Amino acid sequence: MRTPPFAPPSRGLRRDLYAAGAAVLLVAASVLVGRHIEGTSRTLFVDWPPLLASWGPHLGPGTPAAVLVAIATVTHGPALAARLPWRALLPAAWGTATAWIFSLALADGWHRGIARRLTTRYEYLQVIDRFHDIPAALRDFTQHILLDSPDNWPAHIAGHPPAATLTFVLLDRIGLRGGGWAGMWCITVGATACVAVLVAIRALADEALARRAAPFLVLAPAAVWMGTSADAYFAAVAAWAVALLALAVTRRSPGWAAASGLLLGLTCYVSYGLTLVALIAAAVLVLGRHGVRERPALLAPLLAGLAVVPTVFTLAGFDWWEAYRLLVTRYGQGAGGIRPYGYWVWANLACTVLITGLATAAGLRRTGAVLLGRRTGPRAGVRLAFLVSAALLALLVADLSGMSKAETERIWLPFALWLLPACAFLTRPRFWLTAQALLALLVNHLLLTGW
Repeated sequence: MRTPPFAPPSRGLRRDLYAAGAAVLLVAASVLVGRHIEGTSRTLFVDWPPLLASWGPHLGPGTPAAVLVAIATVTHGPALAARLPWRALLPAAWGTATAWIFSLALADGWHRGIARRLTTRYEYLQVIDRFHDIPAALRDFTQHILLDSPDNWPAHIAGHPPAATLTFVLLDRIGLRGGGWAGMWCITVGATACVAVLVAIRALADEALARRAAPFLVLAPAAVWMGTSADAYFAAVAAWAVALLALAVTRRSPGWAAASGLLLGLTCYVSYGLTLVALIAAAVLVLGRHGVRERPALLAPLLAGLAVVPTVFTLAGFDWWEAYRLLVTRYGQGAGGIRPYGYWVWANLACTVLITGLATAAGLRRTGAVLLGRRTGPRAGVRLAFLVSAALLALLVADLSGMSKAETERIWLPFALWLLPACAFLTRPRFWLTAQALLALLVNHLLLTGW
């Protein structure tokens, strides 16, 4: 592939390696310091800090497939991304991302890797029978958030607004019952997030950058935690909300604006923390401000769509603000109140390295360089760098809030996916894709991840 005009000269590779090396040191420090803290005070509540995982080298039925997907993507991904027609590239990206996530999950076997993930005592399928009367369950939802409340919700149900749980309740109602169907839902829907990001990049920056980013979005180390986690589904909802907003402002489309607003509202009702997606959405509005100025009426369907989900849940008796206030109390009642902020405020960033990879660390260095040279650099590169920076800001705000101490390798998937496009600025894509694939394969097969 031809080097883009905004790429620095070859010496830039050395600086990229320095950035990747700094990321490695951050991870190493988080492991060493974390093991010391956990060995002395046992206040981290993770077995293999900074990840919620335990040491357990293993192979499984998905291992050969994962290796084959990695080799094929590294070898042919950049060329295919450059040559395929756009309409063919999007389903190809989705299919390959699905295969990558699915094969990594199957390295733990069908039962542990997929079917059992969402059935543990912390997970959504544990409370399906408590939603036989959905309106009543919504009215009483906040009464069961605190640990000392009667029949308190398991951790993940208490930690999210009820739209998260209702997704799995509705799957059960239409006959897709059990952990296997729930797991496949999260994998197949979660894999579409990479398509949403590509759509947004093409709309806001240009198609060439989207094509360069495609193999990195497909082969993301985040796939280790996207199979099988409800946060993969949340990431897809948030990603499509942003992508549809990008289409709305660039095509002056009221329909896309209404659809984006609807998904943005849903995003806030599957996860409290995803209100920070508003920062990414704000960046889209800034980048698409000319479209909004030319057709300010776009804001009406956007706001109307945004109001739908909050209105429905509020009328059903669920108070989002009260629930969040109770969640903050619940968080302090459990491990979140014990885990040391002084460690996690930087160790969370090490988790981000592990889900986005060393290529993203190098890409973020180049993103900074593009922003610094924005007056002389190509406009498309600056626009992409601005979008990536908005995602990084959202992640940093989440970090500083102290409401995400540990497990951010899963919780921050919706933000991490928007950092991966920084890899479009890199030269030698096959080299960096190899690093991404090796990181994912090593983590997936050396550690037993859990949540």
